Amino acid sequence: MDDSAEAIARDIAAVGRISAVPSLLRLICQNTGMGFAAVARVTNGTWTACAVQDDIDFGLKAGGQLEVATTLCSESRAAREPVVIDHASLDPVYRDHHTPRIYNIESYISVPIIRPGGTYFGNLCAIDPRPAVVSDPRIVAMFTAFADLIAMQLESEDRQNAAETELVNARATAELREQFIAVLGHDLRNPLAAVGATAQLLSRRTEPELVRLGTRLGATTRRMSQLINDVLDLARSRLGAGMGVVLEETTDLAAALNDVVSELREAHPQRRIDADIAIARVVRCDRGRLQQVLSNLLGNALTYGAVDRPVRVSASIEGDLLVLVVANEGAPIAPGDLARVFEPYWRPLTSKPGGGLGLGLYICAQIATAHGGAMRVESSAEAGTAFSARLPIVV
Repeated sequence: MDDSAEAIARDIAAVGRISAVPSLLRLICQNTGMGFAAVARVTNGTWTACAVQDDIDFGLKAGGQLEVATTLCSESRAAREPVVIDHASLDPVYRDHHTPRIYNIESYISVPIIRPGGTYFGNLCAIDPRPAVVSDPRIVAMFTAFADLIAMQLESEDRQNAAETELVNARATAELREQFIAVLGHDLRNPLAAVGATAQLLSRRTEPELVRLGTRLGATTRRMSQLINDVLDLARSRLGAGMGVVLEETTDLAAALNDVVSELREAHPQRRIDADIAIARVVRCDRGRLQQVLSNLLGNALTYGAVDRPVRVSASIEGDLLVLVVANEGAPIAPGDLARVFEPYWRPLTSKPGGGLGLGLYICAQIATAHGGAMRVESSAEAGTAFSARLPIVV
């Protein structure tokens, strides 16, 4: 690869445009217990951080560089194989190696990022001054899957840029992107299932600390699974198939929606959620999809609503309509943003870095449309913010 400042800046920007990277790096640190993770661009002459999760004040930020000869990524690049160290000072191969001594690290893992065409980009790596069991095959598999995801996204972007002059309309570009996203979502499921299995095993142990770690890992895995589901839903809706729904006559929708409320109450014990769900009629709907709508809306309200004020949920029958409303108090949505809240990938400027992908409300709107209804939003400083779904699905 070219080591010019322009080429390095272009690759840093390319990694920065992969919206899932912050979540992947955070997930790596949470699942391994390591304090620093990065996507690095590596050549014979340079080592450049393109994206960083730094919980140990290692001091390296995106765009920062290290002497490539001082890193183990150069060895991984030469061999095109992962380098994995659980406890450097005790490792027979690396205890005398200069890299652990220079950077004062005990645990280390670096997996090559190789594009589908065989071009080496760099490494997905993590370090920590404490030992960590990163040689577990499940951890290595997770790193490999994430490295492949990044490589495929970079390759996809290159292909899109090269073909841009040949594309006759924006839809052709969108289809290439969404097909790629769908493949990525499927490819992430196997390593994520392995991580989830590990969480379940830890949760069944008797040691309180292991149970706590298992519970935390399980929650993280479920969140990552939801991100994958959101990406797949986006791909399906953008590829012309529309949001997949299976409409059936449902008699227990109230119970299903109450289950969602209970799950969110358990996940946020410090928050108050008031629910008034009164559905005494048979409705023709996709039960699971409406649970997804409520989960997304309620999660959104808990994220952006005032923490000291309740979130209100209501579901009722109004004539021939099912009306589902989630409302919260707190800072209102800016008037200029109200028209954009249901767009994919859109998040308000006040969002914290590394949050969701900005797909939740878009998916809610697509599910409402698939049921023949629509989503609405109203927001003001006086009345708070209320998202509502009005669906003509009463039998």
